[in-house]
Amino acid sequence: MGMEDVISPVDSRAPPGKEQQAAGVGILLQIMMLVLSFVLGHVLRRHKIYYIPEASASLLIGLIVGGLANISNTQTSIRAWFNFHEEFFFLFLLPPIIFQSGFSLAPKPFFSNFGAIVTFAIFGTFIASVVTGVLVYLGGLVYLMYRLPFVECLMFGALISATDPVTVLSIFQELGTDTNLYALVFGESVLNDAIAISLYRTMSLVRSHAPAEQNFFMAIVRFLETFVGSLSAGVGVGFISALLFKYAGLDIDNLQNLESCLFVLFPYFSYMLAEGLGLSGIVSILFTGIVMKHYTFSNLSESSQRFASAFFHLISSLAETFVFIYMGFDIAMEQHSWSHVGFIFFSIIFIGVARAANVFSCAYLVNMVRPSHRQIPSKHQKALWYSGLRGAMAFALALQSVHELPEGHGQTIFTATTAIVVLTVLLIGGSTGTMLEALQVVGDSRDHDISLAQTFEGNNGYLDPSFNEDSSPGNKIKMKLKEFHKSAASFTALDRNYLTPFFTSHNGDEDDNEELLPTSSSRRGEYIDH
Repeated sequence: MGMEDVISPVDSRAPPGKEQQAAGVGILLQIMMLVLSFVLGHVLRRHKIYYIPEASASLLIGLIVGGLANISNTQTSIRAWFNFHEEFFFLFLLPPIIFQSGFSLAPKPFFSNFGAIVTFAIFGTFIASVVTGVLVYLGGLVYLMYRLPFVECLMFGALISATDPVTVLSIFQELGTDTNLYALVFGESVLNDAIAISLYRTMSLVRSHAPAEQNFFMAIVRFLETFVGSLSAGVGVGFISALLFKYAGLDIDNLQNLESCLFVLFPYFSYMLAEGLGLSGIVSILFTGIVMKHYTFSNLSESSQRFASAFFHLISSLAETFVFIYMGFDIAMEQHSWSHVGFIFFSIIFIGVARAANVFSCAYLVNMVRPSHRQIPSKHQKALWYSGLRGAMAFALALQSVHELPEGHGQTIFTATTAIVVLTVLLIGGSTGTMLEALQVVGDSRDHDISLAQTFEGNNGYLDPSFNEDSSPGNKIKMKLKEFHKSAASFTALDRNYLTPFFTSHNGDEDDNEELLPTSSSRRGEYIDH
């Protein structure tokens, strides 16, 4: 399907007056739903109604409007102006969402839990993808559900492993959950989408080109190539932008508009560079956001900083709200393959099992390394498992699979994914507040934060002074993991002493302008300073 189908959805054979009328009605309807979603979201936050999160409200608005359009005589014209495809999503809607995720990171809480976040996001996502794919394939073999080829099952496992905890995080902020739990959920979500996209595209490439006996080896190599190359491109663009804004002298009054425009263009430059090189633009723009916030942002003038923060927050909010509205609208308007109800039912069960394998196995590995006072408690592990909602990323990849997979397999995956997204957003998202209270993870302990900070200052947060260094194989593994964490602490010193002075005009001692964690202003300085 060509790009002209995306840009010009209205039938060119219709009279010009009808085209303009259809365009006006479609655009007006989209604007009205966006306004209604933002207003309703504000009302829900203001009255602290957690049973209907903002994402759920947007989804319901799309469902209602789509249902009304479905029974009216304006269905065709309205549907035409909502019929954007995955190209539109990946080129225009997804980049600002992913960049804002990286840009909004506060380095202190993120990097103090960096080892755990990377474990959950990379290793955990890989486990969840494989476990889901294998279970779906075995379910097809024993006739529990619709049977798909093994590689297509792995593609489904990859796309459905992309979690979207926006709904959960907003409730975390309102209720004031434990700071480390919030950092783990947020950090995993930041990296998780990029990993899921890389895995999905790798398996799609394997399905198209590789012989069966080379599938596994090619998948591993291609994934590492894509991820490392995309990461390098994103970090490189971020560093170049930092040097440009440091030495170009754009922060004077008559050049601040140019400064703001250049800052906005760099993320898309990173995205298109990676795509042009055959890499993942999503991974690239994510790490560009992290680097630009840490280095480039401090080189901007105060007015440009305010503009950049407000601009990216605005467009990412618009994009994400529109995606949830469209999902609801699509459910009401699209012809779905509801004949495979068993596939949907067992997929939900398998996804829960895979999420458990992800969270509890990764938590076990992290707790092997951390001292007793830094281990992830059981109630935090349960909260992590429960917060694995599916959202915009899974929906977009499933929409892409409709065009990539033959014989209706893509349509089956798309229908199952849509049902899973709706159920997780409406049911799990709406019950998150109750779950947090039941697990008793609401609120932070001031004394816990202080002792945690003192521990990190003394031993970088990972080394247990009581550790017995014997020669058993298990303890050798622990020592290797602890050496990795020590190298992470060394990188922090390298950043503070060399990278920050080189790439910025400041010494790096200032606190970030935006905080990741939902703590009050009087306690922001008490979080871990590694």
